[in-house]
Amino acid sequence: MYDVIVIGGGPGGYGAALFAHNFGLSVALVEKDEVGGTCLLRGCIPAKSWLQSAEVYSTVRSAGEFGVVIGEASFDWPKALARKDRIVNGLVRGLSGLLRMRKVEVIKGAGRMAGPGRVEVDQDGSTRVLEGRSVILATGSAPIELPAFPYDGVRIVSSDHALDWTERPDRVGIIGGGIVGCEFASLLADVGSRVVVFEMLDQIIPGFEPAAARELQKQLRRKKVRFFLEAAARVDNSGDHPVLLGGTGAAEQGIEVDAVLVAVGRRPVTENLGLDTVRAETDRGFVIADRETMQTAEPGVFAVGDIVAGTPGLAHGAFAEAIAAVTFIATGETRPVDYQALPSVVYTHPEVASVGLTSVDAAAGGIEVEEHDHSFVGVGRARIIGKNQGFVKILNEVGGPIVGATVVGPQAGEMIHELMYAVGWEALPEEMAAFIHAHPTLSEAIGETLLSSSGLSLH
Repeated sequence: MYDVIVIGGGPGGYGAALFAHNFGLSVALVEKDEVGGTCLLRGCIPAKSWLQSAEVYSTVRSAGEFGVVIGEASFDWPKALARKDRIVNGLVRGLSGLLRMRKVEVIKGAGRMAGPGRVEVDQDGSTRVLEGRSVILATGSAPIELPAFPYDGVRIVSSDHALDWTERPDRVGIIGGGIVGCEFASLLADVGSRVVVFEMLDQIIPGFEPAAARELQKQLRRKKVRFFLEAAARVDNSGDHPVLLGGTGAAEQGIEVDAVLVAVGRRPVTENLGLDTVRAETDRGFVIADRETMQTAEPGVFAVGDIVAGTPGLAHGAFAEAIAAVTFIATGETRPVDYQALPSVVYTHPEVASVGLTSVDAAAGGIEVEEHDHSFVGVGRARIIGKNQGFVKILNEVGGPIVGATVVGPQAGEMIHELMYAVGWEALPEEMAAFIHAHPTLSEAIGETLLSSSGLSLH
């Protein structure tokens, strides 16, 4: 009898298994693949490795602007792929060792519920039954496959396939202008591919601040990425190359590509999970869980990560949900996730990062806000590194605390955390403006915006 059985070895699953060590709980972690889940094996880590390689290549090509004279740069795709694999494999080995050190029993196989407190594990044709006082479901997500774009892994691919392309595709059509679609558009454009993006909504990266979406689109257009918004694409896959149709202008006549990358979101992996053997409730495949404890309608059965209904589906959110679930299991106390203060980052070049409300969210919620922003154009550090596009934008309630913020620009994903604290602690602009930012730094843009939000300004 284990104290906790975890099904799924991604951030939510291995996070729960590791955190349980703090309470001396015995843990079994069931995973059919390598530990690490989507984030480590097929998402965050490999994608950002590709993006870093693309950024280095782009920087080297512009070295002359910094007075550095080198020969003509070229991008070695196989070496970048090998580097990505080394990073992933190294992190998997490190995680496996950490789980062993924490005395987590990792059980290879496909796990499913078989009633309250019982988990069946399929292992090469045999079935092993585990019993636990609590079970945490953390089976993650998979790319959505559209009927009009069936995956073949070569001409029509998911992000999983694209991360393992063995050579650079010269022409790529991307279906979906969300985070994944824009990150691939950015890295492919940086290494010389011709990219076209189709998005059904009226802005890319839906859910982010509209001004941030416009700025990112402008910067990606400078890399010669083409966008068709409010456009439902279709594909003719009968010829030598796929042809994308839809949208307006040239797209109506058809755009020939070498590969079509479908990036329209992810679905929860909850089929064959045995949810019908317990009282867990679902919504379109997502598991409904209490936000205070992450417990489902079945006492003792918890859900974390991408399978949870109504949550952002972010790896760092899954870590926090795992901590909440294990804390409740071990102590009966609640440690709920503050989703309002959960940052989200788009690792394009430039980056986009956001926390709290956007102006659209505030309007929809009837919250009257003040908006203040500061451009990177005049920020000394941004000009020094040659990346002075973008801005910082802060929203605060009229006469009240900071409720949201967005950064578009270099290292936005690192800079957003200062504003995460402001949102999480419901800080007033004048309280935050009292802190001094070092000069010259990128974060001075935050300081300038905070000064403006407090009713004063410097530059």
